[in-house]
Parts: sequence; structure tokens; C-alpha cells
Amino acid sequence: MSDDKLAMEDDKLAMEEARRAAQHESVKAQVEGEVNSEISDRAATKASIDESRKIDQVAGEFRSKAVDEVVDTEREVHRSRGLARVSQIVDYIFWVIYALLGMRFLLALLAARSTAGFVQFIVTVSNPFYAPFRGIVASPRTDGGHTLLLPIVVAIIAYALAHLLINGLLRMLAHRKTAI
Repeated sequence: MSDDKLAMEDDKLAMEEARRAAQHESVKAQVEGEVNSEISDRAATKASIDESRKIDQVAGEFRSKAVDEVVDTEREVHRSRGLARVSQIVDYIFWVIYALLGMRFLLALLAARSTAGFVQFIVTVSNPFYAPFRGIVASPRTDGGHTLLLPIVVAIIAYALAHLLINGLLRMLAHRKTAI
């Protein structure tokens, strides 16, 4: 995922957090208004003891709901932030894999000397990611020693699909809606 997409995801997360904070403040203000209204109504009508108890019970339920919503919102925001960080780590890991496999593909295509230290380093480091795909399809060679490593293309496509799947799953978890 590109830096622009990461920034866009972070912006979306920030906008979602701002929306939830505004919604929380709105609910809080509404509860305070209703409680204050009940108090003034109680004072104006000199309600009976039973009515006062009912009013106290309703006000307590409103307060409890408001507190529960704040706690749930805080939990959801914390979970979303954590999953966004995990998504960034996943992106970093996959971009390293793409870079290693891409470099190995390019070196094979250019017929780089296999005895060169850099080539040996890239081959050694990329082997764990390339090994499951070795031999899936044939790798055509030219007389000049150039090789088109098609298994690396298959590997990059497979890793890209896994990358999309993992990030999609993380996004689903981060944007999970709570029951209303």
C-alpha cells in the first residue's frame, strides 16, 4: 500500500474518531439537558415521592447509558488505532518482500553474475519467500544467460493477494460497528 493510501486510511480513521467524539458530545449534551429539564420540572410541579423516584431512576438510566457509550467509544477508538498500527507493520513486511523478489527478478533478467556478493545476498535473503513457488512454471532462458523467472511473478502476485486479504481483514475489524 502506498504512502498516499496509508495517509488516506489514517485520515479516514482520524475523521471517524472526530465524528465519534462529536457524537459523544452531542449525546452527553442531550442527557445533561434532559436531566436538567427533569430537575426543573420536578421543582416546578412539586412531584410526589413516587414520581421523584421514577424521575431519579430514568435520570440514572440516562447517565448509565451515556457512561457506557463513552466507555464503548474509547474501546473502539483504541482498538482501531491498534489495528491501524498492525496494518502498517503488515504493509512494511510485504513491501520488503516485494522489493526482495523484484530485485531477484531484475538480477536474473539482467543475467547478473551469480558469484557477485550482492547477488548472493539477494538470493539468500529472498529464498524463503521464493522457495514455495520455485518450479511452478518454467523459467525461459536466452542464449545470453538471461532468465525470465516466472515463478517470481507468480510469487509476487500471491503475496499481493495475501497482503490485500490481511489488510482487508484488519480494516473489517477496525471498522466494526457496535450494536445500537
